[in-house]
Amino acid sequence: MPPIGLGCMNLSHAYGTPPPADVAERLLLEALDRGVTLFDTAALYGFGANETLVGRVLKAHRQRIVLCSKGGMAGVMFAGGMKRVIDGRPEAIRRHCEDSLRRLQTEVIDLYYLHRWDRQVPIEDSIGEMSRLLQEGKVRALGLSEVSAATLRRAHAVHPIAAVQTEYSLWTRNAEIAVLQACRDLGAAFVAFSPVGRGFLTRTPPDPATLDAKDIRRSMPRFDPEPWAANLRLLPAYEAIAAEVGCTPAQLALAWLLARGEHVIPIPGTAKVEHLRDNLGAVDVALTPEVMARLDALINQHTVAGDRYGAQSAGEVDTEVFPAVR
Repeated sequence: MPPIGLGCMNLSHAYGTPPPADVAERLLLEALDRGVTLFDTAALYGFGANETLVGRVLKAHRQRIVLCSKGGMAGVMFAGGMKRVIDGRPEAIRRHCEDSLRRLQTEVIDLYYLHRWDRQVPIEDSIGEMSRLLQEGKVRALGLSEVSAATLRRAHAVHPIAAVQTEYSLWTRNAEIAVLQACRDLGAAFVAFSPVGRGFLTRTPPDPATLDAKDIRRSMPRFDPEPWAANLRLLPAYEAIAAEVGCTPAQLALAWLLARGEHVIPIPGTAKVEHLRDNLGAVDVALTPEVMARLDALINQHTVAGDRYGAQSAGEVDTEVFPAVR
């Protein structure tokens, strides 16, 4: 499997107005043509729209790809409109999976994640139902998203966990507390989402003042004015290292992740073909131990200002947390 996958969320969800359907379709096919085989989506993304898109575009290529999706968090219609709801009850997980299979136009999902652990439901109950879906041939492997090492081990005791998906990059290092090593111990892949720091570690970092009103970064403390100004001061030295290595900032961030271990798989997301091509070029970037050490010293949990999530989102994840720099 190629070492970089594609996170498909950007095409339908979270970062403002999604791209037109033809642009999204072109990006998915470009990724396929450039050798990407792992495509990651979820029931939540666009409240089903992303799975529908991925299913429609990639159905003809189903045997060439590893198709990943997530349940346990999905859109539910209320009087005020659609809202996301975390629901890890066995009946909800089964319903989410069957809905995903229909939207993805496939008989089986290669890797099916619990998108968030519902703390009202024992993890053993949620994983138990997911294992029954596997026994029935509806999924091929099980995964977890944004969980601690302790929760991973509890889940793994019920059924082997093939992968854990969590935010991981130079500027979000929580996985290094315990779960990265737990994945290595258990033989699980570690799938790193937001590997370029939600756009921070790129040629064109976002301007928080101009973000779309629906952009999820507006609720993230790192994008508030004071932390953002502090974080921007890290970029000149970072860009200098990229220039020295002979790669782009995004490629440097992804190459750093690829060097963290063979079990680490970044899944950068984008809505632009030029960014996709840039990201995939990271496989050709080799970093020396000296460069790795300089990057680790420059951007880490002690030098990045602000929490990665606001109060609501932080309460929905189970990952270990470093104290934020204030």
